[in-house]
Amino acid sequence: MVVAILAGNLLVGARVYFSTALAGQKESAYPSLELFSFVMEKVRRDYVDGQKLTYQDLVYGALKGMLNTLDPHSEFMEPDKYKDLQNDTQGAFGGIGIVVSMKDNYLTVVAPMEDTPGAKAGILSGDRILRIDGKSTEKISQQEAIKSLRGEPGTAVKLSVLRPSTGESKEYTLTRTVINVDMVKDINGKKEFPLDESKIGYVRLVQFGEKTSDDLNTALKKLKKQGMQGLILDLRWNPGGLLEQAVEVCEKFLPRGELVVTTEGRNAAQNSTRRAMGHGDMLNSMPIVVLVNQGSASASEIVAGCLQDLKRAIVVGEKTFGKGSVQSIIPLQDGAALRLTTAKYYTPSHKVIHEQGIVPDRVVPLTDDEERDIARQRTPGGLESLDPVERERVTQVRDTQLDRAMDLLKGVILFTSRAPAHDTRLAKTGKQADQ
Repeated sequence: MVVAILAGNLLVGARVYFSTALAGQKESAYPSLELFSFVMEKVRRDYVDGQKLTYQDLVYGALKGMLNTLDPHSEFMEPDKYKDLQNDTQGAFGGIGIVVSMKDNYLTVVAPMEDTPGAKAGILSGDRILRIDGKSTEKISQQEAIKSLRGEPGTAVKLSVLRPSTGESKEYTLTRTVINVDMVKDINGKKEFPLDESKIGYVRLVQFGEKTSDDLNTALKKLKKQGMQGLILDLRWNPGGLLEQAVEVCEKFLPRGELVVTTEGRNAAQNSTRRAMGHGDMLNSMPIVVLVNQGSASASEIVAGCLQDLKRAIVVGEKTFGKGSVQSIIPLQDGAALRLTTAKYYTPSHKVIHEQGIVPDRVVPLTDDEERDIARQRTPGGLESLDPVERERVTQVRDTQLDRAMDLLKGVILFTSRAPAHDTRLAKTGKQADQ
């Protein structure tokens, strides 16, 4: 009875508020609030198991439904889910090491994280997860899926996966482990960063975590001391991460004050402009090639799009995933929170990333089999787990995207060494050397 009175008072207060605050708007919220209140009371009174429901149950259910209809990334998080999100940003977690998102209404693998059960099993970017532990993912939210995939290290999870490119379906049983990977690696999957005979350096960014920028800084210093003349920045299978880290990575290759990325939303408070605020270009206009593929998403797309727009790097590989929206976390009074899409990312030339992706300057496709074999080559223990015949075959598979990047840089380095007084912009684009 008390709850009903409070609900009535709430609606009276809501009527006064909306009649004044929204008087100048074409649409009034109050009629819909009346409808919501009517349905909620009808369910409480007549639903067969209504005695088991609380007002909070119904309101939480309604909020989940409302947020889920907006887009795949917006969500109402109950207090326990919000706590899980906070814990994720503070340390390692138990899982299988795959980043997922909703794409075309399917739970889709954005990228498997290196050195994790998902990557070692051969799960690829673009795979659709149809069932988790036998439960269909047809109506599951992204966060519900993440919670199902995660768990205590040592426990198992079963996945039913469809690969759209081949139509092949496969069942996986994976054992969860602690997900804690190095964010910056060299061509051998280590942190030694050797140069090849052409003085071309290679750095792979696995994710954009809290230490990515610092670790990249260390890697670049090591490569410069060895006399590096060109850099390959590999963002393939990098699902993204922290926006600030993406900006700091771009800063290492740009003059101070250069535009990196903008965010734009309906609310002016969501509009922002991020510029390079570092100490300037660490590589002094040294030529760069950025490698991307479908597994490059979010922060990876910000970096690739920025360096491409500003003619600071040649982008090679395949079109990226196309996840370029900003989710704001809005805490609520009862410990719950909203994850609400409030803006979209734009590159310096104002190209939208969301659902469009970054198209490489040089498109070099790989088949699913080639991607899987290259992943085995770069995963510690990946080759050792194969029988001798299969190991020999996988070892011979060429990474044609990496080969193409090497060839581009060799051409630019050769050209600039023969014509040192030529316009330095050539070293930034490499277009002349590629014609």
